[in-house]
Amino acid sequence: MVTRHSFEHGLQELHLELMKMAAMVEESIENTIVALKKQDTELATKIFLNDDVIDEQEQKIERMCLNLIARQQPLAKDLRTISTALKIITDMERIADHSADIAEITIRMAKEKYIKPLVDIPKMAELAKDMVHRSIDSYVKQDVVLAQQVCDSDDEVDDLFSKIKLELINIVKNDPDSVDQVINFLFIAKYLERMADHATNIGEWVVFNVTGQHDHLQKKVLYRNDITNNPFAT
Repeated sequence: MVTRHSFEHGLQELHLELMKMAAMVEESIENTIVALKKQDTELATKIFLNDDVIDEQEQKIERMCLNLIARQQPLAKDLRTISTALKIITDMERIADHSADIAEITIRMAKEKYIKPLVDIPKMAELAKDMVHRSIDSYVKQDVVLAQQVCDSDDEVDDLFSKIKLELINIVKNDPDSVDQVINFLFIAKYLERMADHATNIGEWVVFNVTGQHDHLQKKVLYRNDITNNPFAT
């Protein structure tokens, strides 16, 4: 009984650290778009450097997971929960990496006048941030319905990406000199679309954790992992 109580306490601490990492990732997404809209190089640099802090949080959670496995000898269901946490932090770390990627582009375009108003790109970022928040909430609550809702939200982000891509292609057709910025904005949109994919991955891992079903999940994750960062890919 004492061992089980110790495990439950360790699991609660793990959940708190996961939520802390998620909050850091959400803040990174939000700040990334603020920096992009305002062409704020100081904030963009802060985001870029803060990626190391998120990496450290990932490593901390990874150590907690391994300690729980090594010291508590968890049951099969508990082991699946810990394994899911390890998968989740990998997706969150990659989301933070994409925020840093966008921050780097922001610094590169800091002195340029943008070729278009930023409307759909901030919408994509807000959706991605919300998906991260809800996916972690679904893990902590073990809520399959909420996890599935997160997965369903990915379609809305994909639609916005397609809309942005077509708009940018039309811009460069009419103004060939805009090609450099068009490429930069395509990459930004693609990074946001990938953020949503990673949040979807988290939702799918939650479904796996609760139900134990993984065949459909594995196919979708493998498909996503095969997609390159080509901004023209759908």
